[in-house]
Amino acid sequence: MPFTAPKASVQLHRLTPTGSVVPAKSSPPTATSRCSAHAVPESVARHHDHAVGPNQCCSTVVQPIAAPVHSVWSVVRRFDNPQAYKHFVKSCHVVVGNGDVGTLREVRVVSGLPAENSTERLEILDDERHVLSFRVIGGEHRLANYRSVTTLHAEPAAAAAAGGGTVVVESYVVDVPPGNTREDTRVFVDTIVKCNLKSLARTTENLVAAGERLVA
Repeated sequence: MPFTAPKASVQLHRLTPTGSVVPAKSSPPTATSRCSAHAVPESVARHHDHAVGPNQCCSTVVQPIAAPVHSVWSVVRRFDNPQAYKHFVKSCHVVVGNGDVGTLREVRVVSGLPAENSTERLEILDDERHVLSFRVIGGEHRLANYRSVTTLHAEPAAAAAAGGGTVVVESYVVDVPPGNTREDTRVFVDTIVKCNLKSLARTTENLVAAGERLVA
């Protein structure tokens, strides 16, 4: 069954070496290619370097957030609670582990998506460099071999002057399901990631604002 992307348009982005944001250009991989067309700090760049097979696609979404990195990370790092900002998640239960690397979670999604549930494994949790990665290893869905990497980076001076800001970079690679094109798959998944990151921005910005009101 082909994907039907939500009507809201999604702009794929990548960061240029100067730090500006420009539309991403995509081309079908011919054999095995790399998906790393964005500039991130050298210490985490390798995490966004995906090997992409001939029947896979990849993409990157960038989201600025008007909240300090530590505040955003406190939400992102909770592998056991993705529904805190991922509104397509109906429930999440940890089935193996305690939140460390190797932890398995079972996620159930809301109705309306071509999925019922997903079993996911935490592959990277780096509190120092603010890196989280997980892989989908089972479940009833059409996104086989999905792997996501999310990194957080301090926003340059403009946002920092207002108390600190964060740039979230999330990249992924996934199999193209039978009956779909790479572009179908990319637009569908990118729409979900974009919605998740916008929700993350609202969630963390509201948390920071609530904390400031308590202090005042």
